[in-house]
Amino acid sequence: MGYFKTTILMAAMTALFMGVGYLIGGSGGAVIALVFAAAMNVFTWWNSDRMVLRMHNAQPVAPGDQMGLHALTAELARNAKLPAPSVYLIDTPQPNAFATGRNPANAAVAVTSGLIRSLSREELAGVIAHELAHIRNHDTAIMTVTATFAGAISMLANFALFFGGSRERMGLIGTLLMMFLAPMAAALVQMAISRTREYAADKAGAEICGQPLWLASALEKIATGAARIDNHAAERNPATAHMFIINPLHAHKHDNLFATHPATENRVAALRAMAGQGDRLPGAVDPRMSASRVPNTKTRRRAGPWS
Repeated sequence: MGYFKTTILMAAMTALFMGVGYLIGGSGGAVIALVFAAAMNVFTWWNSDRMVLRMHNAQPVAPGDQMGLHALTAELARNAKLPAPSVYLIDTPQPNAFATGRNPANAAVAVTSGLIRSLSREELAGVIAHELAHIRNHDTAIMTVTATFAGAISMLANFALFFGGSRERMGLIGTLLMMFLAPMAAALVQMAISRTREYAADKAGAEICGQPLWLASALEKIATGAARIDNHAAERNPATAHMFIINPLHAHKHDNLFATHPATENRVAALRAMAGQGDRLPGAVDPRMSASRVPNTKTRRRAGPWS
């Protein structure tokens, strides 16, 4: 059902984009808009991982790192039947994480130093499994495309006043309304897709690590931290907020139309219901698997992520 809903929403985004193009330039404008969108999507799809990691000043983590991130990620990737992604660390106190990359063979998982300090090994495994689920489900590419569409629709709508065809078709008031309503509609569709993919990644992530309650506990801690600790890079680049496991800008209490993420309470409830079907899912990861390499959380709080 999740993929069906995503497909419908992606079709709505494409139709909206072509509709704006038609209102501006007629049938020719619709075709030009579609070609322009395709070119933008190809460029963004190919370069999005490097662009996003640079925006957040993410630093690569080498294999054999003291934090054990590579060992943990590689073990979970094997469980997910994925190639091990690149691992990055973002130096910010807000606990959070995201995945990026155009496909599973060219993917990266980025976690913050605040996440390392805040979570236990089990909770960290749940978070990384969630991000690997995004990679396996190709959500990183889907969200890149939708973000590009949303930005292009906003740009086209802002150009409407400079094209006589749109004013002839809709009049000045209609053109002004389109300038405001089209970007809003695009943003709503983008956010709906983001919420759908988060629920799917929670479910798949719980299956990858084998313990839904690990991720449920992590989500509660991350939501608490994100609500009170600023993420300055995310504030400077709000268009990347939908990529994080929890909204880095502010917390939402409900699954409202303007939320980029589902309500944490709803996600936790779904994971707990999933855990109620069995104490341990097939293929569960042993929390002791990297115990000698993944730092003890209490020790890391005192020493800090860089020691």
